[in-house]
Amino acid sequence: MNKLNLTILSAAICLAMSTGAIAATQTKAEYETAKADISTKYKADKTACGSMSGNAKDICKEEAKGTEKVSKAELEAIHSPSEKHSYNVRMAKADAAYSIAKEKCDDAAGNTKDVCRKEAKSAFVKAKENAKLAEKTADANTTAHEKTVDANATANEKKTAARKDAATEKRDAEYAVAKEKCDAMAGDAKTACVKDAKTRYGQ
Repeated sequence: MNKLNLTILSAAICLAMSTGAIAATQTKAEYETAKADISTKYKADKTACGSMSGNAKDICKEEAKGTEKVSKAELEAIHSPSEKHSYNVRMAKADAAYSIAKEKCDDAAGNTKDVCRKEAKSAFVKAKENAKLAEKTADANTTAHEKTVDANATANEKKTAARKDAATEKRDAEYAVAKEKCDAMAGDAKTACVKDAKTRYGQ
């Protein structure tokens, strides 16, 4: 696993832990208090970024926004559990990790920066497709439980189609990264690199 992916994973883990202390069941008052706490934390985190400069400051701001976004999504999922809210949590984590990763790429230049951004996008696409797949699978399973054997067959078709769509999106994103890396080469080496990328990812 390269440095960027470790960074994205670390960011996602930190964001995922941001609301771990919130209780699994809440009263309306507890919900409002938790929401206010998230807002207060965001303001404090944003203020802390003020002492920084350059890209470090930009990264800090994205991390603060990401933490707030994930915290709000998780709070809603706890307060009103549903597959839609679970999906929103997954997407909030993916969006936040992607925004932070893109900002960190600004510390690089040239092809290194281009590859960094493509890798960030690839990781985001994978996370997004996994979130969609989890939602569609849950919906399909619910449908299968509620309906007849015919519904089970339909549900399986939907799950298969969802997996196929997710695999295609992930493969295309990985191909974009591989192709971008070829741009650092020239002549026959670049041609061979692109050809290999196309073959490997079925383009």
